[in-house]
Amino acid sequence: MSTLLLRGATVVDGTGADRYQADVLVRDGVIAELGTGLSGRQTIDAHGLVLAPGFIDMHSHSDLRLLVERDHLSRVTQGVTCEVLGQDGLSYAPVDERTLPVLRRQLAGWNGDPADFEWSWRSVGQYLDRLDAGIAVNACYLVPHGTLRALVLGWERRPPDPAELDTMRELLAQGLREGAVGLSSGLSYTPGMYADTDELAALCAVVAAHGGYHSPHQRSYGAGALAGYAEMVEIARRTGCPLHLAHATMNFGVNQGRAGELLALLDQAVAAGCDLTLDSYPYLPGSTTLAALLPSWAAEGGPEATLARLADPAARERIRLALEQEGSDGCHGVVADWSAVQISGVRTPQLADAVGRTVAELAAVRGDTGTETFFELLRADELGTTILQHVGHEENVRAIMRHPAHTAGSDGLLVGARPHPRAWGTFARYLGHYGRELGVLTLEQAVARMTGRPARRLRLLRRGTIEVGHHADLVLFDPATVADTATFEQPRRAATGIQYVYVNGVAVLSDARPTGALPGRALRRTDRGTR
Repeated sequence: MSTLLLRGATVVDGTGADRYQADVLVRDGVIAELGTGLSGRQTIDAHGLVLAPGFIDMHSHSDLRLLVERDHLSRVTQGVTCEVLGQDGLSYAPVDERTLPVLRRQLAGWNGDPADFEWSWRSVGQYLDRLDAGIAVNACYLVPHGTLRALVLGWERRPPDPAELDTMRELLAQGLREGAVGLSSGLSYTPGMYADTDELAALCAVVAAHGGYHSPHQRSYGAGALAGYAEMVEIARRTGCPLHLAHATMNFGVNQGRAGELLALLDQAVAAGCDLTLDSYPYLPGSTTLAALLPSWAAEGGPEATLARLADPAARERIRLALEQEGSDGCHGVVADWSAVQISGVRTPQLADAVGRTVAELAAVRGDTGTETFFELLRADELGTTILQHVGHEENVRAIMRHPAHTAGSDGLLVGARPHPRAWGTFARYLGHYGRELGVLTLEQAVARMTGRPARRLRLLRRGTIEVGHHADLVLFDPATVADTATFEQPRRAATGIQYVYVNGVAVLSDARPTGALPGRALRRTDRGTR
């Protein structure tokens, strides 16, 4: 029998209640006792440190990197002990021999596409089994709507017929039975953006019947942001499906100072009985692929069809009009501002000099327009380019994180030369910058948003709060020094102040040093909840 004693910790238990001091005894991976004067075989002096439940990343894109870089330092070093995969309607399960190669190519900008990786799964259950073979942190999985649509309709821009919709519903139900916690949708990415409200509602009814939730990347975070949020709320109202709004932001110039309008919409929905939560990241720029800015019609048919259009002068002119005059739906309905689009990663080594520069800067070097430079980057990099979009507003970020339905999500990409620093800094930034330095959140509020509140959304049994009988997913940190150090120039710098991290009672970070342990596993939904 293994025991671990964390002596004299300041406990912030994840409920939002006031902190208190206690000894915490962990026995065989479970919190066995809380009190004073306790004893254990292994003892950590936790005086001056805060003990919190392990942080839960409600929006993660580690679907492949978690299996490739299994020590998972980006999350371990900032106290994350569980993350939710399968986001934005696109991931790698369920797949077949036809869809997997296309998805690998489409998602290379998010996850890379290592040549020697063994793709040993096809179903959701098999993917979760692969996670169980050894990962650093726990993981939950959302069935991705775009992946379902690709399986049944390919990348066609049309509604499913009744038989096709029934097939999508059954594939979704199978994924939920195999352990997924809900459904994600990506409504500004192909092929998910081709779905209408009725299609999404039909699928959300299945999710509701299985006790899951819907996490949409909605249709717009720009010109159509409020209409997009209203559509997601309407689907929740029609189906009774709990709603979790992914990376809930109000971005681009059209939305500056308008977070209050979003929060009023959400408050009205909650008052009317909607089960609603949201997540956000504590930064201003967003991050996606360069190809995502294309109008949806230009991406119909998948990557090869997209590249063919980029080589067609007539199609390029139509795309140019959408980007420069009309507002591409892929660019959230606003006209592209190439000075705000910064290259963060490329697939093709010969394009490495583009990283860190905006499309406008590259265009000036080329002596060309921003849109023509955009076209040539997409073609030369075969759609593999990732970007930062500098489109956020500080007042909106702070207002949204104060909302009582708020949780934390990194939305972090882990590939590319200079990915968004939120992958390495989100949770420490909430505690340090927005908590200790700015006072936007108290310590108790910040911890609750990262632990107990997301655990309730995920229906995790005996996780998310510090209580006797709960799994020992725990983090010990110094409240005076915890801080993010990752920057846009050096995005892979580990957080400071995080001293110990335990996953299922096993240390993955000890005295601020990674241990290399792989105690994490897939947390599956069962008929009685999630174990």
